Amino acid sequence: MTGLTQRQSDILNIARAFGRVMVDDLARRFEVSAQTIRKDLNDLCDQRSLTRIHGGAIIASGVENLAYEARRFVAADEKKAIGIAAAAQIPNRCSLFINIGTTTEEVASALTSHEDLLVITNNLNVAMQLYRHPRVEVIVAGGNVRRSDGAVIGSSAISLIGQFKVDYAIIGASAIDEEGALLDFDYREVQVSQAIVANARSVMLVADSTKLRRSAPVRIAHISQIQTFVTDAPLPAGLQTICEARGIDVIVAMPGETEDLDEGEADTGAANGRSGTRP
Repeated sequence: MTGLTQRQSDILNIARAFGRVMVDDLARRFEVSAQTIRKDLNDLCDQRSLTRIHGGAIIASGVENLAYEARRFVAADEKKAIGIAAAAQIPNRCSLFINIGTTTEEVASALTSHEDLLVITNNLNVAMQLYRHPRVEVIVAGGNVRRSDGAVIGSSAISLIGQFKVDYAIIGASAIDEEGALLDFDYREVQVSQAIVANARSVMLVADSTKLRRSAPVRIAHISQIQTFVTDAPLPAGLQTICEARGIDVIVAMPGETEDLDEGEADTGAANGRSGTRP
């Protein structure tokens, strides 16, 4: 890549390491004004190296996802809020799939106080979070383990998932386009996700709003195939219209608004998040 100043190259390296950069943090780090940093970010966005978000920028996506450790830093507070709100929709004494993703892992973390759950997952991080809890039974799909993030992928994982018909599926996506396509990067991972969607009675998508500004090449499903969408910000008008037309329950869970959810809500599946399709 040509035409970058040393500071811009450093900013890009920081973004690659942590997934995102914020204007105020960079201004302090490089001892320059916020206006100077904004110009740097705009230049990097013009070269399609970064994508602007409120207060900063994230690595631009295309055909390759961010590294797993970097994805954990992107919208971390928002993902935690989404996880809490999503878990509040899941009742005790049910079965569910949980697939790959840092947001689905936050859902798993918020499910630890539930009782009598059967969780089938192709995500080793989810299994490690839940297997210690005596009221949660965990089944891990077999197959090849992707070292980068603990994903179990391949035909063996798909075969195992096909043996179940569960109450809920909790799925993530790397990108969501304006027409409602749910997208990801690895076709092998997508094949597992498609099996999960096909074998669940109710599908819940958990994805923060940065996914609406990204792109990815492989189609998982269409948003019309899900029943609930938990996110952290109101949807763009076009996507909101699709959700309303399809009767999709949109729950907006912002950081700080989900900390006081009552434990008893797990019995009823109620959440305090704001909904775009119901009051």
